[in-house]
Amino acid sequence: MDVLTRPAEEFGNDETLEHLWAARAMEHSDIYFNVLCSVDTRWLRLTPHDDLIYTHFRQDFPDLDITYIKEDEIKNNVNKAKWRMFCEKFKNTVEDYSFGTLLRADTNGDYSEQNTILVPRVQFYAIEIARNREGLNNEVKKRYKCASKAHTEAQSNVREIVA
Repeated sequence: MDVLTRPAEEFGNDETLEHLWAARAMEHSDIYFNVLCSVDTRWLRLTPHDDLIYTHFRQDFPDLDITYIKEDEIKNNVNKAKWRMFCEKFKNTVEDYSFGTLLRADTNGDYSEQNTILVPRVQFYAIEIARNREGLNNEVKKRYKCASKAHTEAQSNVREIVA
């Protein structure tokens, strides 16, 4: 994973790097979804800077409906520039602030191909902190029985060995 912290200029379109990034992003989304299934999200803290991120997010995007994020709305030319300015505020505050992170578009869904958007890490934090504080993620626990994919696969392998 150390390779992911190296300057981008050192790499072309390296397929290995893309696979490492995808694996890391999937692992992060799997862990986060399992956390959502386990706790009262109104009290969940994602970073030491949650209060600051949330305050700036709601100042900069007071009317953004975070229940369902439409990719074309957050990535159109106007909003993309606005989000870039928002993200840059946290360049020296949030570790890996620009690292590609998977975000669920709809709070009522899980991570799936149809319900996932790639966003910078601090944008993920802003939206998810708001969803947590505003009680929108508490439904996940009621809708889904979560278990880590790795944990489920490990259990399956154990069953095969025992059988």
